[in-house]
Amino acid sequence: MAKKDKPSIIDRLKRFWRETVGELRKVSWPTMPEALALTRIVLIVTFLMSLILGLMDFVFSQLIGLLFRA
Repeated sequence: MAKKDKPSIIDRLKRFWRETVGELRKVSWPTMPEALALTRIVLIVTFLMSLILGLMDFVFSQLIGLLFRA
């Protein structure tokens, strides 16, 4: 049973880099206005979700506090 020749680490890194560059060329990159619009959306949604979660945390902590004081 012959041992298979394993590519060297350098050959594997070269192949990885070549495939990575090839995949990145296939990517559809957004334009600057699209990127800015999407960034605004992400920031707004993040802010709103933090408000909602903060409010829920406050309400539930008050409810738990009432349960343990009674």
